[in-house]
Amino acid sequence: MRDNSSATTLIRQVIPSRQPNGLWWGLLGVAAFSFTVPFTRVAVAGLAPLFIGSARAVVATVLAAFALALTRQCLPRGVQWARLAVVAAGIVVGFSLLTSFALTTTPASHGAVVIALLPAATATAAVLRGRERPLAAFWVITAVGAVAAIVFGFAQSGGFGQPHWADLLLLGAVVAAAIGYAEGGLLARELGAWQTVSWALVLASPLMVFLAALSVTQQPPSGTPVQWAALAYLGVVSMFLGFFAWYRGLAIGPMAQVSQIQLIQPVLSICWAGLLLGENLSWTTILGGLAVILCAGAAVRVRLNPPPATQSP
Repeated sequence: MRDNSSATTLIRQVIPSRQPNGLWWGLLGVAAFSFTVPFTRVAVAGLAPLFIGSARAVVATVLAAFALALTRQCLPRGVQWARLAVVAAGIVVGFSLLTSFALTTTPASHGAVVIALLPAATATAAVLRGRERPLAAFWVITAVGAVAAIVFGFAQSGGFGQPHWADLLLLGAVVAAAIGYAEGGLLARELGAWQTVSWALVLASPLMVFLAALSVTQQPPSGTPVQWAALAYLGVVSMFLGFFAWYRGLAIGPMAQVSQIQLIQPVLSICWAGLLLGENLSWTTILGGLAVILCAGAAVRVRLNPPPATQSP
């Protein structure tokens, strides 16, 4: 039977997995993403969160469409469109909008601590996507990390009797991004790293253009040059160029190991919040960040070191 027969479809891996430079690509992506939370905080000081969350995707879509057309990329096939929809829902729609609304009321350093759950969440999504059966310790440590992030959110927001919508939004953003990262990392092996995020942006573009237009009609944007520059970074780097490196790293893999590099991201984000925004870093923030990062690192390490298979006598 021929390879192009309609009865069977052979999908060639564009990016071979398990090459030694996957970690370096992942590190480059994380460095780019580490500015996302501080710059979102800068942008929401003068621009509407709905406009920021949607406009950054529109900016990235223009670049993505140009790149796809210039290089004459082939259209995704069959189920790849459904998988791209998962990626788009996670990283283009979910993470962008949820973090934009959350950071209107919470400091960037606080948001970075909650988002520190992302490595463990990505590893969890990879486990579920691959239908693996990790050690029970993996689930225990992941749960402890989630509880640590939730307790930190309550402690920083005024106590356990107060509503904490910003933290719920941030936790939702973590879940959305983790699913998008895991599915995108697998899909990048077939479509390519930048092609995956580009097609996801194009797929989500009708919704994001509508939301951006809706936001403009409700509240015409008027920000300072610094706020517009922050939005430009979010669209060009956080939503587009950063994924070139990140998805390539995840595609080369192993995915759970590359996801460990995300442990550096909250540390960098907290540093940028202090240096660029002048936020005071309390001991609660530092200890909360360390607790979440340690739990995330332990969960990923347990995921990477499954027990040796026992042979029956």
